This record gives sequence, structure tokens and C-alpha cells, in this order.
Amino acid sequence: MTARLLVMDVDSTLITGEVIEMLAAHAGSLDLVTQITERAMRGEIEFATSLHERVATLAGLPVSVFDDVRTQLELSPGARELIADVQARGWAVGLVSGGFVELVGPLAASLGITLYRANALEVADGRLTGRVTGPVIDRAAKGVALRDYAAAVGADLAATVAIGDGANDLDMLATAGFGIAFNAKPVVAAQADATLTGRLDAALDLPAFAV
Repeated sequence: MTARLLVMDVDSTLITGEVIEMLAAHAGSLDLVTQITERAMRGEIEFATSLHERVATLAGLPVSVFDDVRTQLELSPGARELIADVQARGWAVGLVSGGFVELVGPLAASLGITLYRANALEVADGRLTGRVTGPVIDRAAKGVALRDYAAAVGADLAATVAIGDGANDLDMLATAGFGIAFNAKPVVAAQADATLTGRLDAALDLPAFAV
């Protein structure tokens, strides 16, 4: 059987919200962070710049905030069904997120997904420092992640599908054999092979999943 791979963005794709905004709500910086997020999603500012600006507002939050936010995460309609369906067919599933591994890791595990990448938040003395550690998962890194996942599972790029919603997902959508824009910004919808709104499992009706 030919190896197949589905790679998904997390914030506003796999889940309904933006994790950085959930964290910012605890830090009292939600309005500012929301404005920066919107500008980044529209492609008006570089993702890495926006990430550093937003994370800086989280300085001082206790690491217990991860447990609080984890209980707030809500899968997008049809997300669980989509993943279960393709996994049952033998597809590999990967996540790549401009969010944070502290939340993406447990979420991936709950869905039986072992391929995931996300940014890591720096912690000192049990509190967030307002900085990230390691390489930033930006637009280019998402494209690289899809290639790496495909190589890891032995899938040709033509046999890959990517789903995302923001400008940060454009390289990933372009690299995949089939790119799907989900509840996406206009700049993303215009460059995707297909667009979806509402439920993620509606993707199963697209030609990419008929193989």
C-alpha cells in the first residue's frame, strides 16, 4: 500500500481557538495579542516577529497555566472524525504548529499522533520568561516539517495532504500534493487547491482522499 500523509495546522484548524490568545487571557494581554495575531495571519508582519511580540506579553505566568489552557482546547467540528478515518485507512497524521509544544504534545498524544512540531516556551523558576527556545516554527519551517514527515513515513510528496488557515501555512500547503484552506484568510484560500468551511471531515469528499 502506498504511504499517505495528512499534515494539519493546529490553532484555528485542528482546534477552534488560538492558544496564544488563551494564554494571553491569563496574562491580561488578550487585546494586544489578538491584534498582532490578526496581522500575522493576514501576512502583514513576519510570523517570527509576531511570535516574539506576543510571547513577551506572557512573561511571569506560572507553568500551571498550561493545565488551565489544556482544559479549554476544543477540537474543530469533524476533526476527530477526519483523523480517525484516515488513520483507519493506514495514513500517517502529523501536526505542525506556530503554537506551543507544551500544549500540542498532549493534544497529539490524545489523538494517537506521534509526528508533531511546535514552538517551545522558555521557563525559569516555574514561570514563563516571555521568550521562546529553539528554532521558531514559522512559514518556512512548516514546509520543512511536511517534507521531513513524508520522508519519515516513506510517502511521496504527491501523496501528502496539508490543511491550514493562515499565511503561516502557505509553504506547507504549497509543498503538499494537495493543500486545503480551512476557514481560511483570503490570501490562503486563493492559493489552496481546495477550500473548506464548517467541518474538517468534509475534506474526506475531496479527490485527494479518494485514492
